Amino acid sequence: MMSNLISKISEEREKLSISYPSKKRAIGFIEDLYAALFLFHYKTEDIVHSMGMLEKEFEMLLINGSADHSTVRKDFFSALLDMYQFSMEDAVAIYNFDPAAKSVQDVLNCYPGFFALAIHRIAHICWNLGLHSVARIFSEHVHGKTGIDIHPGAQIGRRLAIDHGTGIVIGETCIIGDDVKIFQGVTLGALSVGKINEDTKRHPTIENRVIIYANATILGGQTVIGENSVIGGNVWLVTSIEKNSTVFNESKIKIKSHEKIHDYLDFVI
Repeated sequence: MMSNLISKISEEREKLSISYPSKKRAIGFIEDLYAALFLFHYKTEDIVHSMGMLEKEFEMLLINGSADHSTVRKDFFSALLDMYQFSMEDAVAIYNFDPAAKSVQDVLNCYPGFFALAIHRIAHICWNLGLHSVARIFSEHVHGKTGIDIHPGAQIGRRLAIDHGTGIVIGETCIIGDDVKIFQGVTLGALSVGKINEDTKRHPTIENRVIIYANATILGGQTVIGENSVIGGNVWLVTSIEKNSTVFNESKIKIKSHEKIHDYLDFVI
């Protein structure tokens, strides 16, 4: 029976004919890179040593990538300077926005929203270099750790503040401007899902200085949220709105009468 299983596995792998990067190696690389960039217990000499080791580790991830691995490696590590600057701006933006944040160091060490966003910026570099498999491993690692699902193809501007973060979904063709704030449970998704739409813009555009509160859903590649707008909690949007708009989901409150309590309110869980 075991030989049949092994034969079947081999057969399926030949059909796929793909050399895939090691998931374990990729996760180790991204965790070590994050630590070298953002964790303050690393001294300067530790960072120098780590970056040398990380260059070698990155080379091992370049399976089925560019024929010139040295060029891809150089481009990746060169892009980290801007990525680091943008990420530190994100950390300061989160600290300035969140009254519960006691220091920027707390954001770097403890905040899942910052962790997800920093790894996304690294994954996005890989995505643009054609290292799609590596980028997806990075993003799905973050998804599993934080509950925040950001596709590595998504374009995210500067100083994004993600608060809490759990349940956020940001799709592949989403474009987010500068100084945007997003709360937990927000979906920036597609109106419909089909392979025929693979090469089209399927996800919304969020312009500068927009705030999107918890559990709002914004769908569609043609949907644009104008700058300086506020999207309230639990809002459902599939059409564009002009800049400086406020959209909210009105809650209806009914006060029950004690004289008349329906049977359906008498239940046991």
